[in-house]
Amino acid sequence: MNWIFLIIIFLATLGGGIIPMVVRRIHPNLPLYLLGFTGACLFGITILHLLPEVFHELGHSAGIYIVIGFFFQVALAQLSHGTEHGHTHVPQNDHHHVAVAPLLLGLSIHAFMEGIPLGFHFNDSASMSSLVIGVAAHKLPEALTLMTVMLHSHQKGMKLWRILLIFSLVTPLAAVLAAEAGSHSAQMEHVLTYVVALVIGAFLHISTTIFYESGTKHHELSYRKVLAISAGLLLAFLTLIFE
Repeated sequence: MNWIFLIIIFLATLGGGIIPMVVRRIHPNLPLYLLGFTGACLFGITILHLLPEVFHELGHSAGIYIVIGFFFQVALAQLSHGTEHGHTHVPQNDHHHVAVAPLLLGLSIHAFMEGIPLGFHFNDSASMSSLVIGVAAHKLPEALTLMTVMLHSHQKGMKLWRILLIFSLVTPLAAVLAAEAGSHSAQMEHVLTYVVALVIGAFLHISTTIFYESGTKHHELSYRKVLAISAGLLLAFLTLIFE
């Protein structure tokens, strides 16, 4: 277990959540382009590094678990309201309120799933460092969106900071638990391979949803968003130098 990697994930989440807490006027296009960049990076790293790993370990059956993971994320989004891929759904007036508990539950389950591959032993040495880049990039806008929703739901003071701190710890904690489980049992290490396949499905759902749904009223792709997506894919391809 590389603790530096976990610290990077923690700080990326914390930093993303702090932005709406200290910057009261965020340019409306910033989350859009940030999501495009990070979603493309996560998509590229999933395709380039994670998919080959699970197909090498599980063969054709990996596809079954990837599809299950994809649709599990579809179901999970009903709790989180799509916060993990940029949907805010903030209340428009005082008569509408955000259902905080289900949102936090859904997003925490998703964050826990994100951490499991970080505790997995990959055959390709480049996979782990590349995965850290992809997850850290995704955590920043994810936490930014979460805390924006929390602010609009009138969460204040220390409660707001506790929510952010606990949420920032979920993914590193999942990585530690997965690493500990895998190190004590070869059978558990094999089980983790199936879980990683499920997480890959979730990553594919999140990243592709970011491409086509997040941020714009008519879901169009502006040239600026295309540039952001292209930059994210370029970063993913650059991780191949780690091999």
